[in-house]
Amino acid sequence: MRTTYMAKPGSVERKWYVIDATGWRVGRLATHIASILRGKHKPEFTPHVDTGDFVVVVNADKVEFTGNKLSTKMYRRHSGYPGGLKEVSAADMLNKHPERVLYYAVRGMLPHNTLGRQQLKKFKVYAGPEHPHAAQQPVPLDPANKG
Repeated sequence: MRTTYMAKPGSVERKWYVIDATGWRVGRLATHIASILRGKHKPEFTPHVDTGDFVVVVNADKVEFTGNKLSTKMYRRHSGYPGGLKEVSAADMLNKHPERVLYYAVRGMLPHNTLGRQQLKKFKVYAGPEHPHAAQQPVPLDPANKG
């Protein structure tokens, strides 16, 4: 009788990857990042264990939207008080806080529970080309298609 391999949280080896977001579509890059954060690229992937790797994204201000999304896509948040709905267009968000655009896209693709929050902590986004994680020696990662 064969049993299915289940990864243990302490036995997972984590790698660091750095991705240059220049010229990428937001959704295509976010799906690739979410897959790495979850660990789906590893043969020892276990759905209920955080088997993913660390991802550092640089040049997040150079991501692209397709179609009219820059003007029509809205990011919404609510303060919890009556009339407390705030809306920001994708163009304004990309100008003021470009790292949040990619952060929100990846956050929406991870599980909405404690496991997803744990995986999201391994995601670092920076608007410019510099990042403070050189000591971890991240490996440059260029996925196949920028789509």
